[in-house]
Formats: sequence, structure tokens, C-alpha cells
Amino acid sequence: MKTFPKPLTANEEKECLKKCREGDIEARNELIERNLRLVAYIVKRYSTGETSNEDLISIGTIGLIKAVDSFDAGKGIRLATYASRCIDNELLMLFRSEKKHSKEVYLSDSIGSDKEGNEISLIDVIETEEEDITDKILMQENLKKLKYYADSVLSDRERKIIYMRYGIPDGTKEYTQREIAQLMDISRSYVSRIEKKALRKLRNAYDECDD
Repeated sequence: MKTFPKPLTANEEKECLKKCREGDIEARNELIERNLRLVAYIVKRYSTGETSNEDLISIGTIGLIKAVDSFDAGKGIRLATYASRCIDNELLMLFRSEKKHSKEVYLSDSIGSDKEGNEISLIDVIETEEEDITDKILMQENLKKLKYYADSVLSDRERKIIYMRYGIPDGTKEYTQREIAQLMDISRSYVSRIEKKALRKLRNAYDECDD
């Protein structure tokens, strides 16, 4: 297991901060290195298995560096307190970016095809901005078909997660994987696995219907 240098004492930190503000690069590096243990501690709270700890530590270290470079000792707080917020922010930005990308991929995944052989994805089924009455009717038919397959092939938990994630059936609130995990008292990675499995089931159901 990787070990990190011990944190600075209050007096050592004060001296390093003073030198850092005077342009001492070694003092700046010392502040960063001696606070890496804080990064590792915070990363443990975010570890889900979907992103490696090394990657999380790298991202957290970016937050630590930003904290060291922008810290104002005149605020009356310790560097560790301020750095914790910066590290948190950096990690949260990473997860928000991953969540957005993940959802875009899921929504664009094919779940079958229509009568003309055109591929249908979830975004086609739940899209709410209709251009004309024909599109509206088609969307309603696709949504009805999706609900039928969800009731037929998904377990109660899978159906609930799909409905919550994508605001189905009636354009209700769309929940993040983290929010669903908290509401259902399970891990975020488990929610992700259930979601992927449910989408595969829906895709297979569409394929079997079209055969």
C-alpha cells in the first residue's frame, strides 16, 4: 500500500506558507507532498470501483495544488481545511463529467428497430420536443412499447431504476446514479450494473419482437 509523508505541524506549515508566498518552489512542493495523505483520505470516500484510486488521487492532487496556490492564511483557517474543499470540488467535477458521458452513451444505445428497420434508442423513445403530430404519435407508441417490455422483461428493481434514471413514464425527475443509490441503499456501481443489464434486456426484447 502506498505511503505518504506525515503532515506538517502548524508551525512548519506556517513557515512553508510564508516561503511559498515569497516564491520558494521547494516550500510549495513541500506543502503539496506533505498533504498528499489528505488527498488519499478524501479519495477513500469517493472510491466506487468504477475509477481507479490512482486516477482519483491524481485528480485530487490537482485540487490540492490549486489549494496551495490560492490559499490565504489571513482567512484564519488551516490549509488542510481549505484544501479539503478544493479536492472535493475537483473529484465532484470528475464524477459529474463521467455521469454526463455515461448517460449520453446509454441514451444513444440501440434498443431495437421500428417496422421500417430503423434503429431505436432510448432517446428516441423518451424525447419530449415533438416537431409535429406525427412525431408525437410515434413517440407515444414507442413509449407504450417500452413500458410493455419493461413490465415484461425487467425485474421490479430494474424497471424502477430505468424509470428513475430517464424520467419515465411521464417526464418526471431524472435521478443520477448516486441519488438512486442513496434512495435504494445500494452502491452507485451496483446501480450502474443494474442499469446496463436492464438496457440489454430491453434491447433483446426489441430484437426478438422484430425477428
